[in-house]
Amino acid sequence: MKQYDVIIVGGGIHGAGVLQAAAAAGHSALLIERQGLASGTSSRSSKLIHGGLRYLESAQFALVRESLRERAIHLRIARELVELKPFFIPVYRDTRRRPWQLKVGLWVYALLGGFDSSTRFGSVPKREWSGLDGLDVNGLDAVIRYHDAQTDDALLTRAVVQSALSMDAELAMPANFSGATLCDDGVIVTYTQGPVTVQCAARVLVNAAGPWAPHVAAAIQPAIPIPDVDLVQGTHIVLPFAVNAGIYYVESPTDGRAVFVMPWYGATLIGTTETPYRGEPDKVQPLPEEEEYLLAVARHYFPAFRHLTREHITQRFAGLRVLPAANQAAFDRSRETIFSTDRELKPRVLGIYGGKLTGWRAAAAQVLDRISKSLPAGTRRAATDQLILRRPE
Repeated sequence: MKQYDVIIVGGGIHGAGVLQAAAAAGHSALLIERQGLASGTSSRSSKLIHGGLRYLESAQFALVRESLRERAIHLRIARELVELKPFFIPVYRDTRRRPWQLKVGLWVYALLGGFDSSTRFGSVPKREWSGLDGLDVNGLDAVIRYHDAQTDDALLTRAVVQSALSMDAELAMPANFSGATLCDDGVIVTYTQGPVTVQCAARVLVNAAGPWAPHVAAAIQPAIPIPDVDLVQGTHIVLPFAVNAGIYYVESPTDGRAVFVMPWYGATLIGTTETPYRGEPDKVQPLPEEEEYLLAVARHYFPAFRHLTREHITQRFAGLRVLPAANQAAFDRSRETIFSTDRELKPRVLGIYGGKLTGWRAAAAQVLDRISKSLPAGTRRAATDQLILRRPE
């Protein structure tokens, strides 16, 4: 039976990050993925590496500071995959937040980002409004400009795995995780690849299956605690007309939620929604009412989009966020990553619940720190904040 230091279940961005972090720390690591890398939520996000400006309103300062730090790291190590882009916040007479409030928030944003050059912000002069992709200027009081970063989430996930494989990590894909049995000093893992059943051992099993994480945890014996979480559906649509000036951060005209309108491979990507989801993760799909909600945003802010209907949508996708269970609206809940272990000292299983695309590398570092006492000493190969990520071949 082959022995690994770490076995990871789930080939999304967090599983990819733990695989890379384990390999960089000098540990033997295997990633088990049942379909394809980034086949779930990690290819259905808003494609942003951002500091989380809106999280300032809920006083999640530590999360914003960490996200801005990770954004800076991405811009250095993933130049082929992450690009700094201008973001525009149009402020109309009926917009909930006034220009001065946004500027105060952006000043705090810049402070948390160390006043790096990428945190500069200001107002777009009125004479330049005509260059904002036909943005409706009726009742427009101001346009605030700042910067955040955009990526292709699926390509980024593949690049991280590619980096890990270059350091002798292993990948089983497509492969189905069947279950695991806890032992005194680790775990026995069973998975299938086609007709072949494979058993292997690990010091630690990392459950990075995203919305499928509760299902993976339930297949471990003896039973381990599973955090109480909710699944929240986020839908995006793609329209065949491009915005080119940058990314627009706007309020939904129906409920004031934040929505992004952004360039995406010559088209326009709009998202996202927040709809409670109680079905099987495999069956998630955009709802007609979500598509209409996002179309209403496009029509409201861009007169050229006002003739569009659902028939004009060229692509639609829905992903699932994992959030702490609560009665409050999804928009108001913490985006902090939840880490759950089977025991405090020398954990044999660690589950990752929730988290943001931007924070994958920091989350992986926390995982390695939390399981370090369960692992043998390794000879470090690299620091993940220095590893250059290349566009996958």
